Amino acid sequence: MPMLSAILIGLTIVLMSANLYYFFSSGKNKRSYFQPSLFQKLFYTLAGITVGFGVLYYLLSFQGEVIRVGTEEGEDGGDNFLDFLYFSGVTMLSVGYGDLVPVGGARFFALIQAGIGLLLPTAFFIRAISEREESDGEGNKNGKEGQGNRSDKRKKDDKDDRQADEADD
Repeated sequence: MPMLSAILIGLTIVLMSANLYYFFSSGKNKRSYFQPSLFQKLFYTLAGITVGFGVLYYLLSFQGEVIRVGTEEGEDGGDNFLDFLYFSGVTMLSVGYGDLVPVGGARFFALIQAGIGLLLPTAFFIRAISEREESDGEGNKNGKEGQGNRSDKRKKDDKDDRQADEADD
């Protein structure tokens, strides 16, 4: 049975990898808001911040207890750097399994990190959408009609309506 589960785990990983490869390499996202360079920048920024907070929690552990196992006994949960890195990743992604909980001064840093983990991807999506709308708007200035966003078309329609009203007066 362990051999079968190992094969199934391997096939699952291959399938997930193939899906990710297809998503990032297919041409179907040309008209989407997805920008690979911006996504890579976000990924490396989140990874760097996660490792940075992991180091911070590890250094704080030299001054005292930083994370506890989330049980009634509440044993110290920081045995090595990987524990702090795991806690940092769970906090950054706002998963919060509850198996490790921050104590003392680490609670403040965990709160800041969770906020960054929520706000940074939000800023990424807002930036991607606004850059796409700006590039669509520039396309209309170059005579490419029909590629702008809806607000540009509404502004044009409103302007046409105002001109028609002035002509009637």
